[in-house]
Amino acid sequence: MKLTPRRSSPPLRSPEQRRGDPETSEELTVSSRDLYDVIARRRDVRAEFSGEAVDCDVLRRVLQAAHEAPSVGHSQPWDFVLVADKATRDTFVEHVETERRVFAEQLPAERRETFDRIKVEGIRESGLGVVVTYDQARGGQHVLGRHAIADTGVYSTCLAIQNLWLAATAEGLGVGWVSFYREEFLADLVGLPDGVRPVAWLCLGPVSKLQEVPDLVRHGWRKGRSLYDAVHLESWRG
Repeated sequence: MKLTPRRSSPPLRSPEQRRGDPETSEELTVSSRDLYDVIARRRDVRAEFSGEAVDCDVLRRVLQAAHEAPSVGHSQPWDFVLVADKATRDTFVEHVETERRVFAEQLPAERRETFDRIKVEGIRESGLGVVVTYDQARGGQHVLGRHAIADTGVYSTCLAIQNLWLAATAEGLGVGWVSFYREEFLADLVGLPDGVRPVAWLCLGPVSKLQEVPDLVRHGWRKGRSLYDAVHLESWRG
């Protein structure tokens, strides 16, 4: 059986929209409201970076939040390579542009026209690049909880990224996840040891604003799904 909304069910609203509701005020503490507000405001930032530097104390807090993420077997398989050097970022921009063209050439004409309007990175515009990596050897040969699912270490690294993203949003910073790159290129660019994978290049920095509507929705690339379409009871086919 699939979970579907009743006819009388109100649409899901963010805590910001619900803040004036009496039941919401009684139901949520201030801290939990703040958490839900941050989740609702989080965006994948591209064009809104101001170019200002990230304050060192703020950066430490954001990275500490990332480092406090849960991890399989408490292996903490992540590392954070901070990239501020202009030459390194320029080299990465050139590589990303090449991969953008490769992707665009695969698209039908109409879809390519939509894609051409979308900015895929803010590498130069952001104050800092953060390369988040995964080390499969971290935690030793026998990582508790990884024996049946090898990718749990990668999942753990993604949890660290999510922590970083939410903490950055709470601090008034923007984050943009760049994925138009070849792993081998980025690993060589930032000098990763053998066996360490780059999971993400995150553009991080102060922003002029955060968009209310995600970029890919605003530009007509893809609409979001309703929660009700994503929830299944007992089984997928249910």
